[in-house]
Amino acid sequence: MRTEPSHDVAVLETLLRAQWLRLRDWIDERDLALDDAPSALPGWTVGELVVHLGMAMGTLTRAQPAPPDAEPLTFAAYVTTYPETAEDIAERTRRLADETRDGPLPAVERMVEQALAQLVVLRDLGADPVVAARRGPVLLSTLLVTRLLELVVHGDDLVRSVGGTAPGTLGPLEPGALLVVAEALRAALVETGGPGLEVADALAWTRVACGRVPATADAVGSALRPRHLGDGLPEVAGLLPLL
Repeated sequence: MRTEPSHDVAVLETLLRAQWLRLRDWIDERDLALDDAPSALPGWTVGELVVHLGMAMGTLTRAQPAPPDAEPLTFAAYVTTYPETAEDIAERTRRLADETRDGPLPAVERMVEQALAQLVVLRDLGADPVVAARRGPVLLSTLLVTRLLELVVHGDDLVRSVGGTAPGTLGPLEPGALLVVAEALRAALVETGGPGLEVADALAWTRVACGRVPATADAVGSALRPRHLGDGLPEVAGLLPLL
């Protein structure tokens, strides 16, 4: 039995490709793959963040058809396993950065190309097949949303690290991809016990939900709003960050 509403795989694939191309061009223009300066993500350099994009897309490369009786994880169940492997992810990223030091961006581009090629194989399995991913079985649509999450959140990490984006603009972030990610994180909040709220500011909410800014009352109030204007915003800080 499927545990969450299905997204349109074709739409998500289009968003994933668009988000990658927009982010890649932005990275290339600024030579960020060769930047060893500290990033806004503690313990990571700017260049390591770029390399991690390729590693994150590698999850899609390794995905295979799941057994017929596999019960797919929800988006929330899948991504809330991230913290327990954070140190391993960081170490593998550093090793990959060292291995690709002579040409990090071309290496990342190859990894993304392999991921997108495997996506074509997986979507031929059905409208929204269950696939075996690194952290368990998930709908292909769910896996694509998790890859959008990686590109959007780390793309924003890069923006916060180096600037160069005019106030009020999204820079390397694809608007549609950001909206999908923000809504998935809102649904994850509800699944983990939070109230039914709406996203008021997709970027602000993504930053709060992913621990990029503290979940203060002001930050949450700017990011989320109650479904009915007359209702107050319930206390959700204790449930944040989700990642």
